[in-house]
Amino acid sequence: MDVSTYVLAILSLFLAVDTASGLMFHLEPNQKKCLKEEIHKDVVVKGEYEINVLPNQRVDLMIVDSTGHHFYNREEIEKGVFSFTADKYDVYEICFISRVPQGMRGGRHEVFLQTKHGVEAKSYEGLGEAAKLKPLEVELKRLEDLSEAIVQDFAYMRQREEEMRDTNESTNSRVLYFSLFSMCCLLGLATWQVLYLRKFFKSKKLIE
Repeated sequence: MDVSTYVLAILSLFLAVDTASGLMFHLEPNQKKCLKEEIHKDVVVKGEYEINVLPNQRVDLMIVDSTGHHFYNREEIEKGVFSFTADKYDVYEICFISRVPQGMRGGRHEVFLQTKHGVEAKSYEGLGEAAKLKPLEVELKRLEDLSEAIVQDFAYMRQREEEMRDTNESTNSRVLYFSLFSMCCLLGLATWQVLYLRKFFKSKKLIE
């Protein structure tokens, strides 16, 4: 296998991994539908949307985090793009809101949404033109960034695994101590009951 074939094989492998998420769904009149996704800190998120136009109806777009902080707001959308950078690791919501005038029946919207984040959201064509890089160099730069992102994801997963292991160990220790405490309480209560009954029976002269 020559070098060019080897490089193309690597490119094909990473291209298979590096895919954007796109979906289409229906939005009922006067309803709100949100899509949630966990995003890491300092990750760039870009999206493209398209909504069919219905008379006397509108659809608003809103992007918020778990604390209610707004990253993007747009009213009466039809077709466009959005972009924002996550300032912390959190769950972000992309919400589409249908608004129909009061007293009007309204129709159902078809919403198409495609999102990209991280390496997928970077414009390597513009980077290549600015740095005067060859197409192969641009692709190698993209693969380098993708590899770094994968390494960071594995590091994050390892950190989460360590945190979960520490939590499990702490929980197991607390359960063990609670079990020992419960056993001591039960033994103490049983001993007290035996002594109390022994004293009661002696007072009634039922036993010596």
